[in-house]
Amino acid sequence: MPVLPMGLNSVLARVRFASQALSACGWSSRCSSSFYHGKSPQLISCNLNRRELHASKSLFGVVPFKLSDIGEGIKEVVIKEWYVKVGDSVHQFDPICEVQSDKATVTITSRYDGSIKSLHFKTDDTCCVGQPLVDIEVSGEGGAEETGEGSVASAATEAPATAPSAAPAESPRDESAKEASAATQPAGEHGKVLAAPSVRRIAMENKVNLADVRGTGRDGRILKEDILNYLNSKVPVMEAEAARGVAAAEPRQKVLVVGEDKTVPLNWIQKVMCKTMTKSNEIPRFIASDELDVTKLVELRARIKESVQKQYGVKLTYMPFLLKAISLCLQKYPILNALTDEKCENITYKAAHNIGIAMDTPQGLLVPNIKSVDQLSIIEIAEELARLQKLGADGKLGPQDLKGGTMTLSSIGNIGCTYASPLISPPEVLIGAIGKIQRVPRFDEHDNVRAAHILNVSWAADHRVIDGATVARFTTLWKQYLEEPSTLVLQMK
Repeated sequence: MPVLPMGLNSVLARVRFASQALSACGWSSRCSSSFYHGKSPQLISCNLNRRELHASKSLFGVVPFKLSDIGEGIKEVVIKEWYVKVGDSVHQFDPICEVQSDKATVTITSRYDGSIKSLHFKTDDTCCVGQPLVDIEVSGEGGAEETGEGSVASAATEAPATAPSAAPAESPRDESAKEASAATQPAGEHGKVLAAPSVRRIAMENKVNLADVRGTGRDGRILKEDILNYLNSKVPVMEAEAARGVAAAEPRQKVLVVGEDKTVPLNWIQKVMCKTMTKSNEIPRFIASDELDVTKLVELRARIKESVQKQYGVKLTYMPFLLKAISLCLQKYPILNALTDEKCENITYKAAHNIGIAMDTPQGLLVPNIKSVDQLSIIEIAEELARLQKLGADGKLGPQDLKGGTMTLSSIGNIGCTYASPLISPPEVLIGAIGKIQRVPRFDEHDNVRAAHILNVSWAADHRVIDGATVARFTTLWKQYLEEPSTLVLQMK
């Protein structure tokens, strides 16, 4: 037996007593065994302090659960909803809360088994990365993961209680080799698996044990790519199992293709539309949308359409009212009845209101225009509109009908749509699109529900020369005329 330093006999007695007590509880006595085989007193003190005297403390305790880096350069989040409250029990991967960043909504899950002791934030509070979200009283070995002492406890427990022969002292070279070997493992310091909450969630959803995944990040941190690579490596195994007896899904029945592909050149209408819309897409647009309660207009048309048909021989639609109201608005806002030059360096205010009407003809989309709407009555507008529609259906619209437009109105209501976002037809600076009139419930001035006829409109203006306020005022005035059609009579010359 080696000669002991002065006072070490009393220390040895305490070590033996502690060893016997721990052995009675099922704990190993690695420290005392190491002493008897010639290890230094310093080694005895180190093993004793890190295992026997602090074993129970490392397994239990309250740990702060901090907001980890959730990626995308996010520094802070807003707490949107708590899934736990003080006193609740949680397990690994149980949802703790939902947070909202400026890029995504993320569910934060627990890394521990235990109970919630306190919440550090309220709903709609802002939490920065690294700040504690909750305090969790961990159970089992959950606290060891946080403090780093649990891994030492496991190592000491797995060591044999007694050794048959003296263990040789480890050289610095051996210790370096062990450290290098440990660095290749996916776990972080003290055996803790390093992974962000989002990575842990992916692992949980795919039933992957993080201990089986080799991390390629800093300090062995497991990244999303590591999980994906691990799953991909399992695909051949799964395919092999399917080949050994697991019924594979039946292959999709082959779809028979009838006929042959064919390529045809664009017709002249498509070529013009391609050129115009490509140029239009380069124009910055200001979009203004609104809904109109045209109940009174519907009632007015219903009262007079038969008499107009008998007296003038023309079908009275809503379009003549819409066009006449536009013309009255253009008199107050003439910049909307203007054309720009090629480089948008000059703008020409047009005297005549030549309003184009987008038509769906057998040849394709054509936009003839009604000349001088400002000089025509509603009946005259209806007659000119009927003439252009007949020519369009017969494919006989001429260049004179298609040229000279100053602004455009497109109606898709007869096809069935309710909303549209039109594209400007350069060099014009304004285009409108209307949908079908719908009968829907609305409140009156006494808060009573009534049936209303609603028309939706969207205006697109060339934002290089037209400001949004002008379009908004134009839309408001046009809306007033159509919601109170009697005012049209007062303004017409």
